[in-house]
Amino acid sequence: MARAAAAGIVAAMSAALLACWLQPSQVIERSFSFRKSHSLKDMENIFQLVRNVIPPLTPKKHKGQDGRIGIIGGCQEYTGAPYFAAISALKVGADLSHVFCTKDAATVIKSYSPELIVHPVLDSPDAVQEVEKWLPRLHAVVIGPGLGRDDTLLENAKGIVEKAKAKGIPIVIDADGLWLITQHPALIQGYQRAILTPNLMEFSRLYETVVRDPVDGNDHRGCVLRLSRAFGNLTIVQKGERDLLSDGQKVLECGHEGSSRRCGGQGDLLAGSLGVFAHWAVLAGPEKTNGQNPFLVAAFAACSLTRQCNSQAFQKYGRSMTTTDMIAQVGAAFNRLFET
Repeated sequence: MARAAAAGIVAAMSAALLACWLQPSQVIERSFSFRKSHSLKDMENIFQLVRNVIPPLTPKKHKGQDGRIGIIGGCQEYTGAPYFAAISALKVGADLSHVFCTKDAATVIKSYSPELIVHPVLDSPDAVQEVEKWLPRLHAVVIGPGLGRDDTLLENAKGIVEKAKAKGIPIVIDADGLWLITQHPALIQGYQRAILTPNLMEFSRLYETVVRDPVDGNDHRGCVLRLSRAFGNLTIVQKGERDLLSDGQKVLECGHEGSSRRCGGQGDLLAGSLGVFAHWAVLAGPEKTNGQNPFLVAAFAACSLTRQCNSQAFQKYGRSMTTTDMIAQVGAAFNRLFET
């Protein structure tokens, strides 16, 4: 029995060492796969596109060039989610991160970090106008983390979506932002600068509302593709055991090794980082993305980074891992995936 236990420990250590020393091509092969007729070379190319859109660090830049991200969410009950999204955006590489939240949530969120710019306006009578003043300064907005389902807040979020659309700003919609879209799918219909990030339950509600059929449990990829097309080829990121990404033209699968720990807040990390990657991919232009949909490239990057953070944090903390531990891994995970 002792010999068997020792063998198990050796096997586990070997697996961990192997994971640490995987070459970039091996990381790609184990993490991402296309369906239909796409080859491993296609996968390698997409992974390289992520590297292409990451802006180089140079002393010639000024504050704000690498990203000014706005998080729309945060209320009395939910202060952690907007913080996780906003701080993740900074950790990934945005220069400035704004949180537009309710008055009750503002002081709490400020107490988490002095690095965030917090606006206590989301429940004010002129919330839409207050946020609209800042939209020209923002490169992307993330709508939903900690938003809640209060009718007033949802109505204000609806108005902010309309204003952001009018200015052509990339919009990531997550959490209760997806509840809003389920109630008002026309709000985002055809706006191809939007990225929706539903989990399985949120996806099911969206699918039944927009496609008007139940989700086919035997055809997950087909369902993601159909939902994207039904929305007018928006980018959809269905989070799950394997993340499925589609822009209505193709489906990518991100099965990068994470862990079985499902602590709350991981989706907020993904949403915040996705806002940054979306800005970078659009800014880089079609030459750097090789004509691929920049929002699909951005989604690919955010999913892989979130899973890598999950894996690294779990290796360190095991069952006690929380999203705060994952955020502490963003820098090392980013470097391992995209800069080595």
